Amino acid sequence: MKNFKHTQIGYLMIVVAFCLVVFFTWLLNIIPSEENSWLISIIMILVVGLVLSMSTLETLIDEEYLRIKFGYGIFKKKFPLHEIASVRAVKNHIYNGWGIRVWFWPYMWIYNVSGFNAVEIKMRDGRIFRIGTDIPERLEEEISKRIF
Repeated sequence: MKNFKHTQIGYLMIVVAFCLVVFFTWLLNIIPSEENSWLISIIMILVVGLVLSMSTLETLIDEEYLRIKFGYGIFKKKFPLHEIASVRAVKNHIYNGWGIRVWFWPYMWIYNVSGFNAVEIKMRDGRIFRIGTDIPERLEEEISKRIF
């Protein structure tokens, strides 16, 4: 079976990263002392790098795994297909937020970069994960084809 690959872009995160660059540049220009400019530059690089690392979410399904990767790969996870018990398209609530989240009722991990659409996978051991996507029905179908 052919591999499935889709990347969702979180445009809001890209806008936030741009705004942070503008803010830190402004901050560097108003600070009279050159002593702290190196510290601000390092903080800027770290913060903007972290935000940009969460600006895309790539979903890949191969013969053995469902894999997800944020941005350039600092944050990634893989799920063995043979351990997935069920999959369904769902909608997250606004209070679930974006990024990598743990939710306590019901207990689940949420991975998303934009919007509220997701697929929920339940593992055979009872763990629940939600993976954000802008094509929930298609992703549900692709996972279902491989687990049943």
